[in-house]
Order: sequence, then structure tokens, then C-alpha cells
Amino acid sequence: MKVLVTGANGQLGRAMVSALHRRGIPYTGTDIDTLDLTDEGAVMRFVQADTPDVIVHCAAYTAVDKAESEPELCMRSNAWSSLFLARAALAVGASLVLISTDYVFDGEGSTPWEVLDERRPLNVYGLSKLQAEEAVRSLMTRCYVVRTSWLYDADGHNFLRTMLKLGKSSRDVRVVCDQIGSPTYAPDLAAFLCSLIRTDRYGFYHATNEGFCSWAEFAQAIFDDAGIHCVVSPIPSVAYPTPARRPLNSRLSKNCLDERGFDRLPPWRDALRRCLMELRLRREIL
Repeated sequence: MKVLVTGANGQLGRAMVSALHRRGIPYTGTDIDTLDLTDEGAVMRFVQADTPDVIVHCAAYTAVDKAESEPELCMRSNAWSSLFLARAALAVGASLVLISTDYVFDGEGSTPWEVLDERRPLNVYGLSKLQAEEAVRSLMTRCYVVRTSWLYDADGHNFLRTMLKLGKSSRDVRVVCDQIGSPTYAPDLAAFLCSLIRTDRYGFYHATNEGFCSWAEFAQAIFDDAGIHCVVSPIPSVAYPTPARRPLNSRLSKNCLDERGFDRLPPWRDALRRCLMELRLRREIL
């Protein structure tokens, strides 16, 4: 098996490349500097030259608020790139993993979303991912659509890094408490993807760390486990307006993993502690 990973310098891409390397699986990693995924000809030429067996599409436009003012760029980066990769995958006989998001749902209610529930995104980013899902599934049967949520790792620009930075300079922070989902540690998701691509169990998946919390609860857990004395003041989303509307209910059901014989990812609090341990080993936190 040979794997092509897009977005190899991003949070999930880095974790995916690392996971493949540890397992001795040959791979090629590419990012914006080596391949423009919005150029269909370039994508086709690259994939035909690389001849992967599996393409794991980790690259994405993820600036959710900025997407509201850059809808065309967001659509090209997320939806069109996925379509181009699907066509290239078909040309070389490869399967494709599309990474999608909880933002394809409207966030109504409190019941965890099942993989085939109706998708009604609230913002441009969610719509771009919905269109990516539809483009890939309209062309391919040998594809996996994996929705995840609240992704973070020890590096990069993410909620965990933001909270650690704020905790050093503030005694208290205000964080929304009515958006509920699952923080997902990129290395845990990458480990699942490595298991998934070894099978022919194609279709839709939800893959996040186990358990649910609010952003405020996640922030407090970060401070508690990092030994930072900072108080979280929970606020409703209406008190923190943003250009893009966020779904309140981002709970994703993992029944699909049980039904198809996959292990669920570890609990989110366990994943957080492992991530913070990595930062301690790097002496980035005490």
C-alpha cells in the first residue's frame, strides 16, 4: 500500500504522516508549496506520477469566520479540490479518504448526529464541506467520508494553544458554554485512519475522541490538567458573536464505528492529558 497525504504540514496531515511512518507504510506528503489542489490539471498530473493506492485528503480551508467573506476561495479549496482529487483517484484506481466536519449539521437538538442524518450547514465552511462530500460520493464508491470535530494537536493554531497562551496572561477567560461537541486529538484520529484505509469498508464515518463537553468545559480541563490558575467564565454564544454561525449541537454518534467493527477513539480527557504530556516533555509547559 502506498498513501498520498494532502495537507501534510497541517494538524491532521502531520499526525497522519507520522502514523504512517511508524507503521512502515510508504507515503508521499504534499502541501500548498508542492501542489495547488485548486488546479485540476496539476492534481491529475501529480497523482498519476505518484500512483498512490489511497489518497488521504487532509488539506482544507479551515478559517471558519474568514470564509464568510471569502466564500469562493473556501469553496475552491474544500469542494473543488475534493472533486479534482476524486477524479484523479479514479484515474489511477486509488481509494480516497475525505475529511469532513460536524459543521455540515445545523446543530439543532441534543441528540448525537448519525452519519446519514440530514445535513444543513449554518455557514460557508460547512457548506463547502457538504459540497465536498457530495462531489466525492457522486463519483466514487471506493471512498471514506470521515467527519470529525474540534481538532487539535500539540502544535499549530488551535483552541488548546490559544487557551494555554491566554492562561499565561489572564486570571480569567470568557468561553462559550452552549456549543457541545468532542475535542479530537489529531494523532488519535490519524491512528483510526490508518486502520480504516486497510479495509474496504467504504462509506460515512464519525470519528472523534469519546465523550462530550462544551468549549468552556474543555478550556477548564486544559487549565486544570496544565496546572494553570485561570478561571473560565461560561457565556452563551449570543454573548460572543462571530461572522460565522456555529452549531450548538456538534455531538457526533459513533454507532457507525461499532457497526463496522472499529474501535472507538480514546476519551477526550485522556487524549488531552497525552497532548499536554508531550508539551511537558518539550518543556513548553511545566
